[in-house]
Amino acid sequence: MPEADAPKIGAWVTTLAQTIGTPDENTFLVGHSVGCQTIWRYLETLPAGKKIGGVVCVAGWLTLKNLSAEEQPVAQPWLETPINFQTIKQHTSNITALFSDDDPWVPVDNQATFEKNLGAKTLLLSERGHFSADEGVTQVPEVLDAVLELAS
Repeated sequence: MPEADAPKIGAWVTTLAQTIGTPDENTFLVGHSVGCQTIWRYLETLPAGKKIGGVVCVAGWLTLKNLSAEEQPVAQPWLETPINFQTIKQHTSNITALFSDDDPWVPVDNQATFEKNLGAKTLLLSERGHFSADEGVTQVPEVLDAVLELAS
């Protein structure tokens, strides 16, 4: 994705749309962290009646904690730009979200928000941090399980 250290909504959504091309019910998207926000904002741009197979969000967020002074201005547009959850749900009813009980940035209460706003099936995993290789997490088999479940 462009400018990975300072992601911008427009650039990321445009890149995702170009990468996907024409989505259909066999399109399954997996996002991590701000990538989940990108997927939702991409789904908001789809024409009425267009459906995809599903979405798996890993460490996705609507609120954040422990942001540094450098991270705050990057995250702010993502946090403050409204998301139309009803529109997203018109494009897929199959959303699974994985959270960790010790994520340093994503508060656990995001889990309930995903369930309420997106109708997501959620999983709270133990000691996975932000699901980052920097934290020693190099495999998340639950992601593959979730994609296979959505695709069945």
